[in-house]
Amino acid sequence: VQLQASGVGPVQAGGSVRLSCKVSGRTFNSYVMAWFRQALGKDREFVAGIMWAGTSTEYADSVKGRFAISKDNAKNVVYLQMNSLEPEDTAVYYCAARTEFRSPWSRLRSYDWWGQGTQVTVSS
Repeated sequence: VQLQASGVGPVQAGGSVRLSCKVSGRTFNSYVMAWFRQALGKDREFVAGIMWAGTSTEYADSVKGRFAISKDNAKNVVYLQMNSLEPEDTAVYYCAARTEFRSPWSRLRSYDWWGQGTQVTVSS
């Protein structure tokens, strides 16, 4: 299984960007997909998650109302639309996938596969 994340260059505060995560290697009919981020000097934290089958989603409180996670099953791609960006959103963003359902969305160690990370820099 491979996760390939892609994003954009620096963005100003208040702006928007969309991250993409291409999934390859096997089918993901019953998987959980998520985005995490890690700011310099901080721990990796959960941002948003989505069930590959169905429409269930989850968001960190810090991004609710500003970010939206979505997927395109036909293309095997998961997106993270980020609006009203703030300098505090600056971080390396990672997509992740797991097969297990019961763990909390935010449990880092429950995820089996990780993308390489893509830098998002928000300037004030």
